[in-house]
Amino acid sequence: MPASDAAPATATGETAGETTAPAAGFREEALYGLRAAVPLAIAVFGFAVSFGIVARAAGMGVLAPVVMSLTTFAGSAQFAAASVLGTGGGVAAAIVAAVLLNSRYLPIGISVAPAMTGGVLKRFLSAQLVVDESWAVGHVGNGRYSRGRLLGAGVLVYAAWVGGTAVGLFGAHYLGDPERFGLDVVSPVLFIALLKGQITSRKALAASILGIAIALALVPFASPGVPLIAATAACLLGLRK
Repeated sequence: MPASDAAPATATGETAGETTAPAAGFREEALYGLRAAVPLAIAVFGFAVSFGIVARAAGMGVLAPVVMSLTTFAGSAQFAAASVLGTGGGVAAAIVAAVLLNSRYLPIGISVAPAMTGGVLKRFLSAQLVVDESWAVGHVGNGRYSRGRLLGAGVLVYAAWVGGTAVGLFGAHYLGDPERFGLDVVSPVLFIALLKGQITSRKALAASILGIAIALALVPFASPGVPLIAATAACLLGLRK
């Protein structure tokens, strides 16, 4: 989903982007991440319900969207794929849209790599839980990340996403149009919440505004996913001394 990227205020009142003293061990850090991700997981659940409804309406059936959520675990990419298929687009176009949206996980993965300890398989499985929300919660300051917080938050968000998808799929007949319940605004609100914690300077604010402007300018003309990728060019402002 993922759609997204910042350090929001946690459930305990701290800001994930601030430097905080690490807990005694992995268990404590994981529990911290779990608690901090509760409000984000609620939003993710609503977003997932909306995806389930959209996927069912797009003719994807029941099994495919559930498997997609279990393996892909990327809200914005899954929405893009469902939207392309629902409007008559081909499978190739849906895959390209999803890949474009998920390309942001390359820099995210690089940033958390030092925190992912263990063998190749352990690191691979742990990386599956690194999404926008867990990435924000797992940040402990100065570019450092806590593996415990990343995984604690990731497990909760993963459960919310898969569970919400199932609810949306099986309840699509009763729920109807997701806009009736305001589920269509869950994703934008979630990403605004994630962004809020990162706007700590004029440069960050300028980069955020520029990114939004680029994306909005391209939405009417570009293919799904392209506006998001183009908007990342705004982060180049951070290179200026």
